[in-house]
Amino acid sequence: MLNYAVKRILIGLATVLAASIVVFAMLEIVPGDPARLMLGMNATEDAVHALQEQMGLNQPLLARYFHWLGGLLTGDLGRSYTYSVPVVDLIVERVAVSLPLALISLVLSTAIALPVALYSASRRGTVADTASMGVAQIGVAIPNFWFALLLVYVFAVTLRLLPAGGFPGWSAGIWPALKALILPSTALALPQAAILARVARSALLDVLGEDYIRTARAKGLSRRGVLYRHALRNALIPILTIIGLQFAFLLAGTIIIENVFYLPGLGRLVFQAIIQRDLIVVEGVVMLLVATVILINLVVDLSYTIVDPRLRSRA
Repeated sequence: MLNYAVKRILIGLATVLAASIVVFAMLEIVPGDPARLMLGMNATEDAVHALQEQMGLNQPLLARYFHWLGGLLTGDLGRSYTYSVPVVDLIVERVAVSLPLALISLVLSTAIALPVALYSASRRGTVADTASMGVAQIGVAIPNFWFALLLVYVFAVTLRLLPAGGFPGWSAGIWPALKALILPSTALALPQAAILARVARSALLDVLGEDYIRTARAKGLSRRGVLYRHALRNALIPILTIIGLQFAFLLAGTIIIENVFYLPGLGRLVFQAIIQRDLIVVEGVVMLLVATVILINLVVDLSYTIVDPRLRSRA
């Protein structure tokens, strides 16, 4: 188990290193000069060269990469060209919005999907099964930004129950902050719940066809007992895989939703940084998201050995 964990950590570190090279190289070939963009097209060449020297843009490519990589290892992600503040401070401020949004969305999607999957799998081929999976298919097909606009129209414009956008900050109180996240987290959660419900149902149906399930039923175990004591536990590996992927998506892929609800999260920060050609911010946020995805995959991989003890001996 320990050897498996160490091996996975080493693979994750190598992946982060490879990702840093790709991210740095991709952003370097993006057209446009950050210094000229900041000063405007009418800036003199002397002013542009002075700002390039101040920002370190006149250094050789490899020197800039290793300087940036060294900053990553020490937690110094540089200073934003646009905001003139450390990138770490910007990220910490925006993570305080994006992380709770992703966690609430994940909890909500899981709480919806698993009961639906269990109910549908236990009634395979019935009208209830067909109806629940039909609704899930609709949820998969509906774009979350369209669903977000629908939620705003119904609950913010028509019923006036929830705010249509913005974030008051956690300093305003727990409830006002959570209230601002209800609609965006719902818009993110329901499509993900539809995907998870379909995957979980398929995994449960595969397990319900196994011989040990028929043996458990033959011994008189109830349908509920078979589902919860045997089927759900043995179907957890694909379910955990999807949940891990969804959390990574919810944390990294919320650009559209954060712009719809005008939330100051990581997605909106990256969107603004790309427009403003603030490459140091883009690099920092992207590397944070890469590291987060790799960490989530590591946790999911290790959880497999907890769910299925047979994997411990193979690890």
